[in-house]
Amino acid sequence: MAQMDLKKYQPYIIIGIIVLFALLTLWTRGIPSEGLVTAEGVNLLGNDPWYSLRQVEQSVANFPNYAWFDTMTLYPTGDVIYWGPLFVQIIAALCVLTGAATRPEIMLVASWVPPLMAVAMVPVIYLLARKIADWKTGLIAAGLIAVIGSNYAYRSLFGFVDHHIAETLFSTIFVLAYVAALLAARDRQISLKNFETLKIPVITAALAGIAYLLGFFNMPTMVLFALIVVAFTLVQFILDFFQERSSEYLVLVNAVVFAAVIVGMAAFGFPHPGLGLSLYSIGHVIAYAGLIAGTLALYGLSVFLKDRPKYYFPVALAAAAALAVAVLYVALPEIYNLLISSLVSFFGEAAVTTTVQEARAWSFAAAWATFHWGLVLAAGGAAALLWKNLERVNPAHVFVLIWSGIILASTAAHVRYEYYLAANIALLSAVFAGAVIDATWKDVARLLGRGGGSKASPAPEAAEKQETPAKKGKKGGKAPDTRKAKAPRRDQPDYLKIGALAAVVAVTLLFAGTSLMGNIALATGAKYSGMDSEWMEALEWMGENTPDPGVDYYAIYDKETFVYPEEAYGVMSWWDYGHWITFVAKRIPNNNPFQHGVTGPNGSATYLISTDEEAANRVLDNIGTRYIVTDILLDTSKFHAPATWADPDVGQEPFQPYYLLPESGGSTNYQAVPFNNQEYYLTMISRLHNFDGSMTDPTSQVIYAEYLEPARANTSLPVITRTQQMNATEGAAAVEAYNQNAPPGSGATLLNMYYQYRGDSILQPLERVPALQHYRLVHETPGNVYGNVGEDGPDLKAVKIFEYVPGATIRGEGIIEVPIVTNTGREFTYRQESVNGTFVVPYATSGWSGEVKATGQYRIAGTGQAFDVTEEDIQQGRTIN
Repeated sequence: MAQMDLKKYQPYIIIGIIVLFALLTLWTRGIPSEGLVTAEGVNLLGNDPWYSLRQVEQSVANFPNYAWFDTMTLYPTGDVIYWGPLFVQIIAALCVLTGAATRPEIMLVASWVPPLMAVAMVPVIYLLARKIADWKTGLIAAGLIAVIGSNYAYRSLFGFVDHHIAETLFSTIFVLAYVAALLAARDRQISLKNFETLKIPVITAALAGIAYLLGFFNMPTMVLFALIVVAFTLVQFILDFFQERSSEYLVLVNAVVFAAVIVGMAAFGFPHPGLGLSLYSIGHVIAYAGLIAGTLALYGLSVFLKDRPKYYFPVALAAAAALAVAVLYVALPEIYNLLISSLVSFFGEAAVTTTVQEARAWSFAAAWATFHWGLVLAAGGAAALLWKNLERVNPAHVFVLIWSGIILASTAAHVRYEYYLAANIALLSAVFAGAVIDATWKDVARLLGRGGGSKASPAPEAAEKQETPAKKGKKGGKAPDTRKAKAPRRDQPDYLKIGALAAVVAVTLLFAGTSLMGNIALATGAKYSGMDSEWMEALEWMGENTPDPGVDYYAIYDKETFVYPEEAYGVMSWWDYGHWITFVAKRIPNNNPFQHGVTGPNGSATYLISTDEEAANRVLDNIGTRYIVTDILLDTSKFHAPATWADPDVGQEPFQPYYLLPESGGSTNYQAVPFNNQEYYLTMISRLHNFDGSMTDPTSQVIYAEYLEPARANTSLPVITRTQQMNATEGAAAVEAYNQNAPPGSGATLLNMYYQYRGDSILQPLERVPALQHYRLVHETPGNVYGNVGEDGPDLKAVKIFEYVPGATIRGEGIIEVPIVTNTGREFTYRQESVNGTFVVPYATSGWSGEVKATGQYRIAGTGQAFDVTEEDIQQGRTIN
């Protein structure tokens, strides 16, 4: 009776458990709200979320319109938006419905959307697992997706307002809908003449098409799932052919799904020209029409070869594929590039991707750190699905396996796809755990029944009585002794199976518990994250104290007709900071975290590592830059990024070369150690951030190093054979003397230790660094990166803002100097050596109302000549004498 009651309430129990998992998800994702919410709004996580909020603000102001072109980034061209409106419009609609109108209100509403999408993943993954297995597997999957870590957990935290979690949610909904369509169509007798046989398959397939469109309207990356469908269709056709089973259901499902997608896209429109699949172009229609046509071709081929030997079909497929690729390559190169080259480039890796964290390749160590025991369980789940399909193939299982394989390959190529893979790991882990439970459940029931006196299993006496009675012997004879021939007891559990169940349960709980603890730690740490306070201070200052660029921050402009006003200008920094500049300062960056405006002769990478001021100035003139923002990270740990983007073949080697050094005195083991050379100190990054654009002479000890070249040492890097601390003058003379008579394959050079900003070597050039003539510091943040040092210690600020100015010309010889005091009270002397009898100076000594001020006149050292320079002189580029 109790068992019957339990069955009666089973649906409610399942719903209750799913709700608990959903609440657990909401709680862990909401932890950062304790620290990120401020009176000014929410201190969002990362970089891209700040741009999503910019889009949300723009969409709220123009609801329900969406901007496909943004004038507030990538000056002087503006930037095209290449992702869809769905995520932004969901938030904008919630803001409109809740009455959120101010920036803090909009930020708060937006910050809760990613956690809520993670909550929605719980029932979605339950339904998917139930479709391919049962309710027990569904509950396990729902529990695992609630606690699983990785990029999935981080990108669904409160404050990470970006479309990544929406990508996972809507793509998983599509998988659920596509699986449902397959299961609805696979065993039905489909007849075009009988609508009743088509109704359910067509409806479910159409819903799958709508689900695909939701994912597509969020990101065009959804095309990856069309690739998954292609791979699945090819494999399933082969399996059906070998099992002599009709594949009509695949034709119906694919035709309806992607016909619905094509219709939806046509209604949506094509905001981007060309055929690129990374954009919302008509290329998608071509690709999806090709998918439908390919499915029909496969069906026709399978019918044609129906009575032929089985191997004919895969051989014919391989030949047809090779022929199709050749024809596309020769006759239709545009379509070839659309389909084939896009695929190759997607799974490839360029040198510059190493500077983009989410685009890097996935290592096994990173995979284990992220999913640990989930990888083992997921492998077991994949094996369980393969085992179940040995006798009779289930297309839903095949689809899940191919989906998981392609997402795994995508993650191996680009770590960002971890947030997709989380769904696969949770699902396959649950499949394995569910399969083990099913295989051992009877033994567990026997064990529990025997140990607990349950009547679930027959008593031993009853079991014995159920044995087959012995045949009667001859008349008067004895019946045979049945005790020796007694059958095994059926209530005896298989302890090996019970042990296997215990092991799987333990590993699953270990995976879930470790993941949950990791998520709590992640979320707790995130609440202290957000934008660095120094950057926030600098950009708030910029928004209040620099000229308005004359572009309406909230307006939606048409790309074809928009022209920047005359007063508009760009802000140069590294691409990491572009969205911060747009959102906080409401100024227009020359580059952004979409890695636009980074490469090429006018790219930020070229500018930042330039060692020639005139060349650097040409970049700024070409792209209309007025302000430059530098920070300590770009100056140190991020320096490799612009160096790599500027020249991927050499990267940071010309500025921060690596040498091999013995690990200890007398050791034969070497380690690669980076050093700063003089070229590093001559880059625009260093000259601006470290030296404030002022001429700087070496003031301390340098490292004189003798080395063997790689070819001579038979190593991959130069090997340092001798080092000595010297002052700069002695060191330069020693280098010259050694190199004049250096043995073949040997050399000498001056180096400085690479300490990032923990040591002050970045402030100590090896030779004189010339002054910059057209850059003046206008603001710096208060914090000293070296901490609270004494008066004689170094004082280097975290973020600095410089203005690019024409400068005033003063005729004279020697070195000119002017004392400067910054907005933080830091004092330094701007010094410049004359070039061809002139100085071009950037600071005004009068008529300037900025925070960074000259506290005296310009003076040519040793001459007594003094000059006053007005702000008008600086801006007009006048000659003073």
